[in-house]
Amino acid sequence: MKKRILVTGGAGFIGSHLCERLLNEGNEVICLDNYFTGSKSNIVHLLNNPFFELVRHDVTHPFFVEVDEIYNLACPASPVHYQHNSIKTIKTSVMGAINMLGLAKRVNAKILQASTSEVYGDPLVHPQPESYWGHVNPIGIRSCYDEGKRCAESLFVNYKDQNNVNIKIIRIFNTYGPNMNPDDGRVVSNFIVQALKGEDITIFGDGKQTRSFQYVDDLVEGMMRMMASSDDFWGPVNIGNPNEFTMLELAQLVIKLTNSNSQITYLPLPKDDPMQRKPDITLAKEKLHNWEPTIQLEQGLLNTIEYFEKLLKA
Repeated sequence: MKKRILVTGGAGFIGSHLCERLLNEGNEVICLDNYFTGSKSNIVHLLNNPFFELVRHDVTHPFFVEVDEIYNLACPASPVHYQHNSIKTIKTSVMGAINMLGLAKRVNAKILQASTSEVYGDPLVHPQPESYWGHVNPIGIRSCYDEGKRCAESLFVNYKDQNNVNIKIIRIFNTYGPNMNPDDGRVVSNFIVQALKGEDITIFGDGKQTRSFQYVDDLVEGMMRMMASSDDFWGPVNIGNPNEFTMLELAQLVIKLTNSNSQITYLPLPKDDPMQRKPDITLAKEKLHNWEPTIQLEQGLLNTIEYFEKLLKA
């Protein structure tokens, strides 16, 4: 049955992949974006589809539409972007959640919140299970994003308990792939763009800090399985790839795959930057029909490098 689905932040990196997949599955999709970090170029190829609708709108303002499901992705997600206008970032997370939950309540729609591994902060538990409450600096440089997302989770749970809204919460771990913004300051895009340009690859700190990198197609599959999961399971659930790499290992792999002559240089570590990040995906495997990532780092990086090569030549 064709569903009407609203995707906020639909012109962003992850949102654009989700919109395309939802359309391919036979749904009607309304893509909402204010282009703060999203780009029309990410979804321009979808505009000829009669079941795709693009609306320029900011989720900090109410929005009225009849839909069956809502994926709430709207929020800048890279430190460069979310620190550029920190108040805007908090407003997007908190007021955006309130407005979208209000919409879900009015039209009886199921709503999924794209939360983040950043709710765990600089974790003291490794790997991070959903039961871990986190280690977050509430007044630090990253708090506009971390605390905004934590507050949004709280809002979702309270709308569920008080208003019987059908909610889903996922916590997204580091994700990469085509449609990433080349200047978003994220480590994968940074390294690839620097390598393709033959510039020095800049590592913050000693390069021993770790991240777990998930290819965007695996994330979209996890999101859709979560949305389709039984109503009595609302999460939160980690969606990420548990294979852990140091920044130095990532830099060396990018240099190898791009055949670059780039050298590695080191810069001071930003404040509150987590030293470890690895999801425990036991719950996702149990509740989401054995979901787990299928695209490993080398293959995902090759796809992403191909995207950036075309982008830099354009």
